[in-house]
Amino acid sequence: MPRFLICFGLLAGLMSTPALAYVGPGSGLGIIGVVFGIIGTVVLSLVSLVWYPIKRAHRRIRAALARGGKSGR
Repeated sequence: MPRFLICFGLLAGLMSTPALAYVGPGSGLGIIGVVFGIIGTVVLSLVSLVWYPIKRAHRRIRAALARGGKSGR
């Protein structure tokens, strides 16, 4: 069955004709916006994975110093 579906998909792809349709500037700007959105999401997720543990450790160290748990010497 999967071999039939692969053959059918290849045959359908080879028999298709170009649409010869006009793609306006709004579509291009939309694609650019989506790409920037995906890149921004990836960058912000990586920053959050690095930033929040550092922030939490900094807060713990600062709290320990405020309690006098560690000396500066």
